[in-house]
Amino acid sequence: MSSFKDLLVYKKAFALAMEIFHITKKFPPEEKYGLTNQIRKSSRSVCSNLGEGYRKRRYEAHFISKASDADMENSETQVWLDFSLACEYISEETYHDLTTKSEEIGRLLNDMIVHPKKYR
Repeated sequence: MSSFKDLLVYKKAFALAMEIFHITKKFPPEEKYGLTNQIRKSSRSVCSNLGEGYRKRRYEAHFISKASDADMENSETQVWLDFSLACEYISEETYHDLTTKSEEIGRLLNDMIVHPKKYR
């Protein structure tokens, strides 16, 4: 694998971040510096942590730390999805779709954390 962009988890996380970006364009203006900014930031941070960690993958502890940071940001994204649903900014169907995608990303990140040697 030549690039972190080739990782399945990166592709899925990037797609989810972009989907969240487009959905949050419809959030109310008063959420711009709150929920909208937070969910966009956390979903994008999954990708940035993967990129940073992949470049240092020969240093196992650093790689695991960055994969763990990506997992933490993915979990934060799920919290913001909870708020988005509770505030009625997204439908139940959208919530379940995005949450399912986030959970799959979490499983892939967990594999990186548990089996870092696979990614050297």
